[in-house]
Amino acid sequence: MEISTLAAYHCLAFVWYFFVAYSITHVRTEERPSEVFLYGGQWKYLTVLNLVLQAVFYGVSFLADVLRLIKNLRCAKCVISSRDLLFSVLAFPVSTFVAISFWTLYTYNRELVYPKSLDGVIPLWLNHAMHTAVLPFAVLEILATPHRYPAKKKGLVLLGFVSFLYISWVLWIYSVTGEWVYPLFASFNPAGLAAFFAGSLVIIILFYNFGEFLNRMIWGQSKFCF
Repeated sequence: MEISTLAAYHCLAFVWYFFVAYSITHVRTEERPSEVFLYGGQWKYLTVLNLVLQAVFYGVSFLADVLRLIKNLRCAKCVISSRDLLFSVLAFPVSTFVAISFWTLYTYNRELVYPKSLDGVIPLWLNHAMHTAVLPFAVLEILATPHRYPAKKKGLVLLGFVSFLYISWVLWIYSVTGEWVYPLFASFNPAGLAAFFAGSLVIIILFYNFGEFLNRMIWGQSKFCF
């Protein structure tokens, strides 16, 4: 894909994610169900944090494209390194995890992750923007441009650290409020919850490896240009 075309795509993706993140974080207070959006607000939900992550990623990607267009290769290399690290370690595995885990649990029992009371608050298009569109966007990014993945150990350590931070945030909210971020967690005893978190970490690591596999199959190991 031509750099100018790629820049236009990344700019549009950034605007889209910024708009979606703005929309969900500005749901009118009086319309919010009492059981959600309390302590931690929308920032306790992985879905919302992922929207911010994607907006940051596409913003960095657009900046990298602009630097390449104006031939500022020294700065471009630095920004591209940041872009690739963001995509490989976080943007792809988290968006894939959000989409697949949400719709799997939603199909099984929506009350575990997305109570019916939210239907009157969050429009259908916004639900799909947060939980559906993130996956094709992630796959399209792999098809659009190659990304350099970090050493496996470094990538997995960073992904594990970020996962640990989010789990700690969830547990902190429970310790303060006595309520779980997602109703699903209330159905587990401590051992079961630990197993669930461990299983989720394994799944997101699988998505990390899958993204690396797709990137390698499409682009190989050496097709990185500035």
